[in-house]
Amino acid sequence: MNVFRRIGLILVWLAGSALLFAAANKNDPYLILLRGPGNLALAAASVMGAAVLIRRGYWKRGGAARLLIVLWCLPSLSMLAAHASFEWRKKNVLQTEVAQAHSLGRHFVVGYSSFSEVAVLAEKGLISGVYVTRRNIAGTSAERLRDEISALQARRRAAGLSPLIVAADQEGGIVSHLAPPLTTLPALSALAGLAPEDRSEKAEAFGRLHGHELAALGVNLNLAPVLDLRPEPTRNRFDFNTLIGHRAISGDPDTVAGIALSYIKGLEGAGLGAAVKHFPGLGRVRSDTHHFSADLVTPVEQLEAFDWIPFRSVLAGSKAHLMVGHVTLAAIDPDRPASHSRRVVDGIIRKRWNYQGVVMTDDLVMGAIYQRDVCTAVVEALNAGVDLLLVAFDGAQFYRIFACAAAAATEGRLNPAMLRDSAMRLKGALPVD
Repeated sequence: MNVFRRIGLILVWLAGSALLFAAANKNDPYLILLRGPGNLALAAASVMGAAVLIRRGYWKRGGAARLLIVLWCLPSLSMLAAHASFEWRKKNVLQTEVAQAHSLGRHFVVGYSSFSEVAVLAEKGLISGVYVTRRNIAGTSAERLRDEISALQARRRAAGLSPLIVAADQEGGIVSHLAPPLTTLPALSALAGLAPEDRSEKAEAFGRLHGHELAALGVNLNLAPVLDLRPEPTRNRFDFNTLIGHRAISGDPDTVAGIALSYIKGLEGAGLGAAVKHFPGLGRVRSDTHHFSADLVTPVEQLEAFDWIPFRSVLAGSKAHLMVGHVTLAAIDPDRPASHSRRVVDGIIRKRWNYQGVVMTDDLVMGAIYQRDVCTAVVEALNAGVDLLLVAFDGAQFYRIFACAAAAATEGRLNPAMLRDSAMRLKGALPVD
């Protein structure tokens, strides 16, 4: 066998292995682009590859040649198994007993691409909110999204359930997921260079415009503004998705607090809630939690005196929710991210700061959480006093994550006192229909 045929055969083995890996993990968030038509293409490639090998006489050669054909047949079978596993889990979640569905469902806000699917979750009380983004208006109109949200709320009313939280990410600048059709505004950082009175007036106007436009769609919670301090230009070399250097308002905590409070005043004046983010701060970390674990190693005393000033000021001066990121606060709890650390959520936020508002996680479909032990993260977050669990990027992961919470509840691994306190906080913070 000449060298080119050897290389070709190696490539065929590698391609078959890659197809098998993709098929077995077809429900993974990193392979979301393979869903739908991508799955069909993968299955077709598997069948065609096996057929070509058989046609070329590989089956008659026996041994490794037959194993190669089997390898190319496996992706289709593996995909069927993965799909069956997903559907089985989904079926079990949808059949959750009503009391447990409502008890646990109040903690989940999910992104979606299928209206009919999320409508079932909403009317069964398996979720308390939805997260809308660009995919919900792609190829359609703002009016269509408004009608969908209205229909979801109508289903909730008909089921005797509280109104849905409808959340969006409309910060301005590079994170303006509903613009267009909504007005494209610059990032709040564009106001940092203005005189204090001018930037406050402008920030409030920004918040008011965002608030009125989002409310017109049926959105009632904006996951903004960002309170992370702007990092040094070379601080985070591995920030591929968060891009906090472009989104942070300023490196000065008082400037951040002032602009953020004015912006939230505008939002609240338009009837919209705000969720400030991403405590304990992303400006000092060196990796992107969308993909990797990230440690914040700065002493707590320094964070309290500088980085956390905007968080404390804004939480004290508004009704904002607090989003906790997936950064490990090394000095407090080096073993887990802040988003599911009881030492951080209950110890610092609840007890030290006496903040009794709503705490929510950043998206659980992020590498810092999902690629570790997402089940442990869900249970620890609820036991830490987190109120809302966000499943945004890939709403299909909700079934796995809810199943984790349901199993923990059945096995007595959820803290009843924490759940009761959380239910009271959520009851006082729910949107008015």
